[in-house]
Amino acid sequence: MDPDRQKIKEDYDELLRELADPEVVSDREKFENLTENKRRLEKLLGKISALDDLEKQIAENEAIISAGEDLDLTTLAKEETRSLSEKSQSLRVELENLLSSPEPTKKEGSSTASIVEIRAGVGGEEAALFAQDLFGMYSGLAKLQGWQLETLDSSRTELGGLKEIIFELKSGSGSRVRDVFSWMKYEGGVHRVQRIPRTEKSGRVHTSTVTVAVLLKPRQVNDSKISPSDLKIDFFNASGPGGQNVNKRKTAVRIVHLPSGLMVTSRTERNQMQNKENALAILSARLLEKETTASEEKTLGKRRLQIGQAKRAEKIRTYNFPQDRITDHRIKKSWHHLEAILEGRLDSIIETLLRFSEE
Repeated sequence: MDPDRQKIKEDYDELLRELADPEVVSDREKFENLTENKRRLEKLLGKISALDDLEKQIAENEAIISAGEDLDLTTLAKEETRSLSEKSQSLRVELENLLSSPEPTKKEGSSTASIVEIRAGVGGEEAALFAQDLFGMYSGLAKLQGWQLETLDSSRTELGGLKEIIFELKSGSGSRVRDVFSWMKYEGGVHRVQRIPRTEKSGRVHTSTVTVAVLLKPRQVNDSKISPSDLKIDFFNASGPGGQNVNKRKTAVRIVHLPSGLMVTSRTERNQMQNKENALAILSARLLEKETTASEEKTLGKRRLQIGQAKRAEKIRTYNFPQDRITDHRIKKSWHHLEAILEGRLDSIIETLLRFSEE
């Protein structure tokens, strides 16, 4: 199956024009469908470009072989051509599979994505380093569960810690747990760490904090009403630690929701469109949280109120490194093997919280 390069490029350009339409923002389902199709077309265009490069290299080698002027160079060209031909054939198979697969469509079901926000709290650089550890813990959990993780925004420190990071977790085809939010929702709150920081020379144990918020990502516009006229969108240069300019173009996006005053940013990607998509995902999740919090508090049972519902001010857990112990204060239970837990092995903790919330 020979890909119609021009047709694919035209479809991609048309899709970008649709995504740039402010009205699309108010139709969440359409927006997500277009975004999925955009990713599929980008993958197609990438493979087509790679195939073109391979065929160009093969043609150059065949010209060298035909000339036969240098024996060593001809031998090398023949060997390289065999390798390039194998890669080309493999790439063509991948292209055929992509071209024959249907365009992705929105699927309704029990799968619910979450947007997780991690921010360094009290403790300066040590808090930022622990924020990085928590991100590693949730990344490990995602890998073990077969979830997909996509970073929407982040800001790092000079030592590699995280001032903040916002990312999306969603289930994949092989996920063990498809309802991501049901597993992640009790991770929200203040996480306290007690350990000797790597920056500490006297060997004293410090206490630092990191806040985690877990938001349900809306699936449809009815879950989070956003009118294009309510948005103020600005673009600016992304920057790294110390204010060092990362790129020369204004790819970072800042969106202010005028009615609520909520402001979100996204700067991790190298293009405005993707950062805008990420910022809108964060904004819609925060608006949904804002709208549903009051009604949830009225309907929660006594035990579920004790566990909490992803509120940023609640101290929920302590990670005590000297004693190799993690304690969840809401249910007054502790676990050991802290290193394994920070690698993502949270199953026993989350399952205990889920059982407690149902009692």
